[in-house]
Amino acid sequence: MILTYKGISIAYSVSGQGKTVTLLHGFLENSTMWKDTVTVLEKTHQVITIDLLGHGKTECLGYVHTMEDFANAINVVLTHLNITSTTLIGHSLGGYVALAFAEIKPELIKGLCLMNSTPFADSQERILLRNRAIKVAKSNYENLVSMSISNLFFEDNRLRFEKEIEHIKTEALKTPLQSYVATQEGMKIRIDRTAILENLNCKKLIIAGKNDPILSKSDVLHLEQLNGITITILDGGHMSHIENKEEFLQEIVRFSE
Repeated sequence: MILTYKGISIAYSVSGQGKTVTLLHGFLENSTMWKDTVTVLEKTHQVITIDLLGHGKTECLGYVHTMEDFANAINVVLTHLNITSTTLIGHSLGGYVALAFAEIKPELIKGLCLMNSTPFADSQERILLRNRAIKVAKSNYENLVSMSISNLFFEDNRLRFEKEIEHIKTEALKTPLQSYVATQEGMKIRIDRTAILENLNCKKLIIAGKNDPILSKSDVLHLEQLNGITITILDGGHMSHIENKEEFLQEIVRFSE
């Protein structure tokens, strides 16, 4: 389904019946990443998937996609669907967006799951890496995306999930260069939302990979000090829904009940 917002098309899907779960994909992903998750959850829930700005079938809004821009687009879709309560599950970038949404609409959130994601702002080192990636993307986009996707997986898992990695690369390359740059620019300037996460009055779950090449396990474990946070560490990298599929689905089903 398509919704028009600020002159662009936002793509979303709705399936199943029951309490609502909203799924937000990560950077260079789209709603197709949730295929197996939707198949499981739609048996007992209404499941909403949304292509984030510049990803999938949703068009770019501009040349910098802030987390607030993403969150406002999510709000437009959920308002259109008359959603008054939802569990939010966000992968990586989707987690950043979920927290930005939680800041403007905390009353809508029944549960929040950050999947391979954190509430922290970018470190200076991470900002420098994003700047370099933007520069490379403008001259060699296909190779950059291909390498970036492979690097999301724990090194020991790359051969095992070779077929899945190639599929993800194909989907990632559907993301236009403008969106790549706009999203990187937005992630660079996102604010720390640790306090938002702690003060949110709902169920809260963090799913992390023990060998995530992007997120520090020590940073994730530091969040255990926050009020009401449950943390699950899986034996994989940044792509828990693939590298630890069965455990991930069990956690999500349990959390959404």
